[in-house]
Amino acid sequence: MPRPILASSQVHPAVRERIAQLHADVLAEVREAIAQHAVVVVGMFANPFVLRARAELRRAGIAHHYIGYGGYLSQWRRRNALKMWTGWPTFPMVFVRGVLIGGAQDLTALRRSGELQRMLDSAG
Repeated sequence: MPRPILASSQVHPAVRERIAQLHADVLAEVREAIAQHAVVVVGMFANPFVLRARAELRRAGIAHHYIGYGGYLSQWRRRNALKMWTGWPTFPMVFVRGVLIGGAQDLTALRRSGELQRMLDSAG
């Protein structure tokens, strides 16, 4: 079931463009990375779950592209744009072949089940 998102018809035309452009550079950077790399981890400085996800990928020998946006007290608005775009509430955000698979715990579960490798082995 898709998550509810406010319909553009329920947003006044005077603010639609401002909403659409809010931190569009962040979304463009992540979307470009997702298109160019099989595995992308989006995170933030000093977050233990981001560190755990990246370490797990390294231990498994899986190359990944990392994009970091600030720390706990910086760039939170930019990270919030990503949360609103994906609907995922926490970091890291791990993408495999363009699909958001969740965070560190979800990555671990998919790796242990073999699903992560199946996703990587697929042609896309």
